[in-house]
Amino acid sequence: MFWTVLKIVLFLAVVAGLVLGVEALTNQEAGLRIAIANTEFTLGPVQMAIAAILLVALLWLLMKLAGLLVATLRFINGDDTAISRYFERNRQKRGLGALTDGFLALAAGDGDKALNKGRRAESLMEEQTLTNLLIAQAAQTKGNTQMAEEYYKRLLDDDRARFVGVQGLMAQQVEAGNDTKARKLAETALSIRPGHAPTQDRLLALQNQAGDWPGARKTLLETSRTGRLPKPVYKRRDAVLTLQQAAAEDAKGNTQVAQDLAIEANKESPELIPAAAAAARALASRGKPNPASKVIRRAWKAQPHPELAQAYAAIAPDETAAQRATRFEWLLSTVPGPEAQMTRAELLIAAEDFPAARRAIGTLHESHPTQRVMTIMAAIERGEGSPDAVVRGWLARALIAPKGPQWVCDNCAHEHASWQAICGHCGAFDTLSWKETADTSGPSATGTEMLPLIVGALPPAEAEAAAEAETIDPEPEAPAPEVEEPVTEAPAATPQDADTAEDKPQSQKAEDTQSADPDAEGEDQKVIDLAQTRRMGL
Repeated sequence: MFWTVLKIVLFLAVVAGLVLGVEALTNQEAGLRIAIANTEFTLGPVQMAIAAILLVALLWLLMKLAGLLVATLRFINGDDTAISRYFERNRQKRGLGALTDGFLALAAGDGDKALNKGRRAESLMEEQTLTNLLIAQAAQTKGNTQMAEEYYKRLLDDDRARFVGVQGLMAQQVEAGNDTKARKLAETALSIRPGHAPTQDRLLALQNQAGDWPGARKTLLETSRTGRLPKPVYKRRDAVLTLQQAAAEDAKGNTQVAQDLAIEANKESPELIPAAAAAARALASRGKPNPASKVIRRAWKAQPHPELAQAYAAIAPDETAAQRATRFEWLLSTVPGPEAQMTRAELLIAAEDFPAARRAIGTLHESHPTQRVMTIMAAIERGEGSPDAVVRGWLARALIAPKGPQWVCDNCAHEHASWQAICGHCGAFDTLSWKETADTSGPSATGTEMLPLIVGALPPAEAEAAAEAETIDPEPEAPAPEVEEPVTEAPAATPQDADTAEDKPQSQKAEDTQSADPDAEGEDQKVIDLAQTRRMGL
């Protein structure tokens, strides 16, 4: 409000001043008389003021026309002038518009439009950094790798864009499958910008795929120094890489170096199961059974695992089965659970103490049924002289039982037969965990769950065939037989037979089974013994 009133007052003051000035000039008697070619002009005071204003305007216009003429001549001569700057600004404006449209098209996935706009911007703009980047990315989107590589290389000439150019070339090499060139480009990119997290991760992945474990450990150390990895995570991952390096050295025949690396990996991550097993074997081979036992015990407390049990058994390879069962008792009692029960039962089976093995396994076949538990039960039944139908019934149940704990990738849930640093399915690093898989038990489309009910003793013809095969090949490599007998060829036990079998004593049942089909019994017993031997590493 105040400023509005002030503006009105000022406007009225200006108008009043002009009116007073015009009135003062009008009252003046003096004038200007101009004589030109016998013509006389008389100008009054007001006319003199108007003439002066027109004269000044005319002089200003003449100066501008003269400047325009000079600028035109300089423009024609190629000099930098206002005219050239005008056209330059216009060209830059159109170039920036084309560049903006190109990046927007690239973000929308329209490679053709992005490439056309990039070409247009390239012809209009003097600064080519952004146009080179746009054309390179647009060409890569369209699949024109040659053009993309050409424009990415142009970015290498600009210090500001060199890192982006190397990144683009590295991505092309990765896409083309040239891991060696991609790894070198990743190293170059890190030399330009150390500590760049995505490039560090990419280089680490490429080094893992190439088996460059020393290089991967160096990259992991640089990653840790940037503060991206907590110390426990760094130690575990470095232990994984060290263990892989140990395996590579062992494959080359450098046993001493491999053992040193395995021990180093275990020191960095004592709970890492494969590292503990490898370190225990290395220490045992060097005549250090007590340190090897300590390594296994510490890892077993963190997580019981069959591989740890095998390494613990390998510490004293010359002991008897009974001595081994006694030595294992301290280890198994530290962490009670299914793994300890199964391991204890397997040790007692190897020592031929089948009643103790049954007590050790307890009700695990009901509370936690797995393929391994069912196999152990079959071995116990065979060792106690149970009928062949009972043994084969347990083996049939193993076909439909859950697998139990497996090495499973936390990233893609893919199962692995053995531990490895890199997932064979998704390529993720250090994502394998020992855990239960999805429960696949239950009714099947083929009726497999009926096998425990319909499988009986081996027919005589098949028993003779199995005996002949055993004579020809006394050491079969197959870990377990597959039950493929048709239902019509496998006679099911009648209720009367079951009642008769229940009335017989245990010794009589064993004699009947042996007298009925000794060849089938020997075949199944060998399969069960072979499975247990491989499980315990005996």
